[in-house]
Amino acid sequence: MLQQIPLGGIGLVVGSILTVIGLGAYFADMPTLNLAGFFYGIPLLLGGLALKAAELPPVPWTQPTPPEVIALRTQATPTQKQIRQEVTRYRYGEKVHLGAALERLKLGNTDQEWPVLAGIHEEVRDHHYTLVLTFDSPDVAFTTWQEKAEKLTNFFGPDIKVALHQTQDEWIELALLSTRSLA
Repeated sequence: MLQQIPLGGIGLVVGSILTVIGLGAYFADMPTLNLAGFFYGIPLLLGGLALKAAELPPVPWTQPTPPEVIALRTQATPTQKQIRQEVTRYRYGEKVHLGAALERLKLGNTDQEWPVLAGIHEEVRDHHYTLVLTFDSPDVAFTTWQEKAEKLTNFFGPDIKVALHQTQDEWIELALLSTRSLA
């Protein structure tokens, strides 16, 4: 829950309030409140600005998760759980979600060419829990994704089968299908 709250926004709000209080206290000739406002307000304001500049918002859910999928979450592999948790929270200092994975898989030469994770949803495929990642991939052709299908399967670990689907011209769905049985 706390990972859904942008720290940069909190720093900006609290820092702004304390800085304004410090300014008001300065003009009202209240030295103690003035110092507290400036010593805490300005650093929080600057920290909030820095975090806001380096903020990567969570990936949106493209559709609600049906109850039958929630029941199958026990099939989810540790990799699927980790991906779901990592991409649905605020990240700081990263250019794109799953950047390290995209770099290792050589899906683009620079961070400007990497596909951008645009959406996520969960579904049932072949009676198994499936995590579907939707990428906007203008610089990486679908054929390149298909060539790396085996590498994707190996990368995302044991008990996962990868399925690729091109939904539109530059949109790729990467489905991570769990091959585990119900626990």
